[in-house]
Amino acid sequence: MADVSIDVQQFCRRLKRLYDCWTSQQDGVWSGANVLAVAVGAPSEDLRYLKSSSLHLWLFGYELPETVMLFTRARVLVLTSQKKASLLQPAVEACARGEAGSARVEMLVKPKADDGAGLCGQLLDAAREAEAHPVLGQLPKDKHTGKLIEVWNAAVANSGLQQVDVNGGVADLLACKDANEILNVKKAALLAAKAMQNWVVPKVEDVVDSGKKTKHSKLSEMCEEVITDPTKVQVKLKAENCDIAYPPSFQSGGLYDLRVNAPSSDAPLHDDGVIVVSLGTRYSSYCANISRSYIINPSKEQTAQYNALLAAQEAAIAALRPGAPLTAAGEAVVNKLKSMGQEALVPLLSRNVGFGMGLEFREGTHVLPLPGSGKAAAAGEDGAPRVRPGMVFNVCLGVVGLSNSEAKDPKARNYALQIADTIIVVDGDRPNEVATTSAPKNFDKVTYTIQEDEEGAGADGRLEDVTNGAGPNRGSAGAGAAAGGFKKALRSDDPTFKSAEQLRKEKQEELLKKKNEETLQRLTAQAGGAGGAAGTSGAVGRKISETQAYRSVTEMPIARDLRVQVDSKAEAVLLPIYGVLVPFHITTIRNVTTTNDAGGDAALVRVTFNLGPSYEPNQRFPNAIFLKELSFKSTDVKHANKVALDIKLLRSSIAQRDKERAERATLVAQEKLVRGKKVFKLPDLWMRPAFPGKGRKVPGSLEAHANGFRYQTPKGEVLDVMYRNIKHALFQPAENEMITILHMHLHNPIMVGNKKTKDVQFYTEVMDVVQTLDGGGRRNMYDPDELEDEQRERERRNKINNEFQQFVKRVQEMWSKDCPDLSLEWDIPFRELGFSGVPHRSTVFMMPSVNCLVELTEMPFSVITLADIEIVNLERVGFNLKNFDMAIVFKDFTRDVLRIDAIPSKSLEGIKGWLTDMGIKYYESKLNLQWKPILKNILADPVGFVEQGGWDFLDMEKSDDEEEEAEASEEYAPSGDGDDDDESESDDEDDSDDASLEEEEDDDEEYGDEDESEGKDWDELEEEARNADKARSYSDDSDDERRGKKRKAPGAGGGGAGAAAAAKRRR
Repeated sequence: MADVSIDVQQFCRRLKRLYDCWTSQQDGVWSGANVLAVAVGAPSEDLRYLKSSSLHLWLFGYELPETVMLFTRARVLVLTSQKKASLLQPAVEACARGEAGSARVEMLVKPKADDGAGLCGQLLDAAREAEAHPVLGQLPKDKHTGKLIEVWNAAVANSGLQQVDVNGGVADLLACKDANEILNVKKAALLAAKAMQNWVVPKVEDVVDSGKKTKHSKLSEMCEEVITDPTKVQVKLKAENCDIAYPPSFQSGGLYDLRVNAPSSDAPLHDDGVIVVSLGTRYSSYCANISRSYIINPSKEQTAQYNALLAAQEAAIAALRPGAPLTAAGEAVVNKLKSMGQEALVPLLSRNVGFGMGLEFREGTHVLPLPGSGKAAAAGEDGAPRVRPGMVFNVCLGVVGLSNSEAKDPKARNYALQIADTIIVVDGDRPNEVATTSAPKNFDKVTYTIQEDEEGAGADGRLEDVTNGAGPNRGSAGAGAAAGGFKKALRSDDPTFKSAEQLRKEKQEELLKKKNEETLQRLTAQAGGAGGAAGTSGAVGRKISETQAYRSVTEMPIARDLRVQVDSKAEAVLLPIYGVLVPFHITTIRNVTTTNDAGGDAALVRVTFNLGPSYEPNQRFPNAIFLKELSFKSTDVKHANKVALDIKLLRSSIAQRDKERAERATLVAQEKLVRGKKVFKLPDLWMRPAFPGKGRKVPGSLEAHANGFRYQTPKGEVLDVMYRNIKHALFQPAENEMITILHMHLHNPIMVGNKKTKDVQFYTEVMDVVQTLDGGGRRNMYDPDELEDEQRERERRNKINNEFQQFVKRVQEMWSKDCPDLSLEWDIPFRELGFSGVPHRSTVFMMPSVNCLVELTEMPFSVITLADIEIVNLERVGFNLKNFDMAIVFKDFTRDVLRIDAIPSKSLEGIKGWLTDMGIKYYESKLNLQWKPILKNILADPVGFVEQGGWDFLDMEKSDDEEEEAEASEEYAPSGDGDDDDESESDDEDDSDDASLEEEEDDDEEYGDEDESEGKDWDELEEEARNADKARSYSDDSDDERRGKKRKAPGAGGGGAGAAAAAKRRR
């Protein structure tokens, strides 16, 4: 219980709400009870929904087993163990301060060896003291087990107190959800909808299309694993809060049972007829539900039935307005089905069209009955439950017992239809919110046709296509064809079908307009800002003109002879000039060299001083005369070499010290670490960059405190990372790597030793580096020792990953509770979207995450914030190349363009899809561009850049189209003699898209006259073959050769005419 705490403010707020509901409706839904008793027994692994457990979750956020609570008018008495009493102590103190109204909470602690009989008697005595005629309200339908429950039930039975059932009161209390509860319901509904759309639909399509024999029960198990791991359906939710509300249901093949508790059968999924899938999910114990019917080869009758059922569900959702009786939804369903000529479906409907949901999957007191059902009359009476804002309903319409006489497959003749969604009742005139709307249910989105085999093997037909974007008309036409046999559905038959590439291009066009407007607004806003930093020379962080070696002549050392001397303490070099030693501060010296004579009898020491227009003293004293260099000749060669070395060492150490001082001066002051009451610790971690210093490196521990992390080693080395300084927190579990990583990318750099860094990483190696000592012989893959080593490595990797996962989970909970304003969340890279590339010196594996593009395994690290990216240009993209480059242009045009080279061409489509999904505009080009002059021209004239199309000058396709039009117009231009014509042809060829063919084209011109007059001899043919091989060799160049060519590629200008010129030179 050490890591568990309750939300005291929420507890007080909800306890006060409980008393308000109880006192205002005591004689109504609370059945006249003036004392309430809620008992929870021993914990159970079974999936069950009990009112008492729901009340615990609602009040505390947790279910407290072996606990009895007694509510009187003024007190809440809690009988529980010592650990749970300690957990509730903050709530006791808050109620004592009056934060929950007049109610006070008191604890009765049960010792471990005690059965609790005496304490149960104290609870019943308190009930008698509180009321003259106590009426004890209980939840008799909740069946708990455990020793304390047995003792309590026996004590109540022998007490003689009047008992009533308060199930309706608790249900009424929990019916309307507050903002936090609504958020949990939405998260559960999002999980259900994404699991349906991103896993169920592709999985069912794959099973049907491939003809696999996959059992319904197996699909249910696989789907349950996906729901409990939301990352598999691209949902960013905490996995520990995700669970199923009931086992996922898959039904097909003519056998349907639409009850929630109906298990999925062991029969294989049928590839014809109707497939009904229902998913129930929970997030933080709040439930959501979704159900969809997927129809293969729909008939006309099925089309009409499904559309009518869908319209009836929409009518039921619209009828759930605040103040309406619960019968309104069922009446709306019946009326809508009759109006659409489907009154035959009414008797086949389930007894209700939905029910309330929340902490319980089915709130029995808030059922939406059909007219004529047993509960319809009671629901419509005065005082019966009515719809209120904040209620959550599962609106579910299901019909069983339908038949399709036209189906050729016997198992497809009997079918059922079911549609269910999670609905949140909204106050006012706004329509109710459908929380599961991200899983489409329109007819054209849930129907399929089967492709007929060309040789007529109809029974072996496979799933061809979801009717992408087609309306009901297409479905009707398909149904007509399906009635007479299989329908061959082609994407080319659908004028509304759009491929992924077309959809991507449309979105990129939208991004272009938006990006140009953003660029113009940002650059014009920055136009009046400060320019780049002025260049500096000499010492870093201090002005050279203000440095001084000695404040007076008396501080200079006494020299015995006129020799070049180095005073390290004063940071000065003493040089003899006209019989006097003149001091020069080391920061004024640029370089020192020594040259020995040919005979080696003398040495020349040459001292060069800093000089130039950018030199800071020259800018401060423009009329002064500066010394450029001095030369000294010495017969003591050893002394000359020693002096030169001392000057270099002093200059290097002072420059390094000034650099560190300047870096520290630019650091943003960090807040002091505040030690938290609860400190989460992760031991045995290494850090990168490592602490400086000699000696053996040792691992340390990472602690999470109230406002920051602290990493410390047994040697006393300490590093603090404040939460407010963390820009991105990344967790990368070990999968294909040997380390598990926690990485922090910072807003402002910090000092690690004497180096400034914006990236700090903590990691643990999951596999030990070992060396085989068996003589290097080949080992069998089934060798027991080898298998044991592999198993041990897997266990170690899983153990370390789990430890990191728990640490990340606890820190995330602390951030959400104590630092919500920071919006910090752990980001996990998506390995399936990764690609290889060279961002620095070596090939690494880049992986996108939600907010970044990262590489965390090798140093230097790469953490690229997606929000900082302006555009991405994919360079050297061509069919004959094995890889391409990525140029990332940042919104800050003064920042260097980041290049990721040598990306395999097979990753191109995946990268383009990822960039489009992230809303990042990208372009493709055939050559590398020089970005510095381009960005310089854009900064110089941002308005002209946007007026001439903005980033559109990088569009390779549009540029090619314009060039083709220009070539077509020049084709009929009048020409002079034949030589001029040849020259124009040569110019046209020089502008060809493929620069690698230029040499071949020139050679063709050279031999063009001979080709017209006579045939070619063997020498000429061999020359042509060599030229062709030379052209083809371009695609086989090594990465180093291509990078060399890339550096020699011509640059391009920026905005306006420069941008157009860049596009032309690129081609």
